[in-house]
Amino acid sequence: MLVVLDTNILVSSLSRRSSSNWVIQLLMEGTYELAVTNEILAEYEEVLSIKYGREVAYTFLDALDFLPNVVRTNVYFNWNLLSDADDNKFVDAAVACGADALVSEDRGFRILSQVEFPKLVLLKLDEFKAILSEA
Repeated sequence: MLVVLDTNILVSSLSRRSSSNWVIQLLMEGTYELAVTNEILAEYEEVLSIKYGREVAYTFLDALDFLPNVVRTNVYFNWNLLSDADDNKFVDAAVACGADALVSEDRGFRILSQVEFPKLVLLKLDEFKAILSEA
């Protein structure tokens, strides 16, 4: 399963004490594929640096570089479907790589259920976990 993870999902799951740490653990085990763009990686770095410090951010991003299930994708078209312009990078990445889903708890992404084209599947964290459990 190829997914795009919203920054909040990734950041909240990085701590081993987090109830959503399974997101990172399953990524490291290769259970699913993560699609990223340079723009998404830059946001991951920025937010991780603020929350955990630069060293943790760089170490984590370096680890992503070595995972065979992390797919770098290029975006050639900006859809601008969301009112929060900063979140559009996740939609654009999902469309560009043909992701099976975009995983987010952000309410701003809900508008995607009303968009007929490009059609994207938006999953909340518990829905994502349920799908991975079935596989």
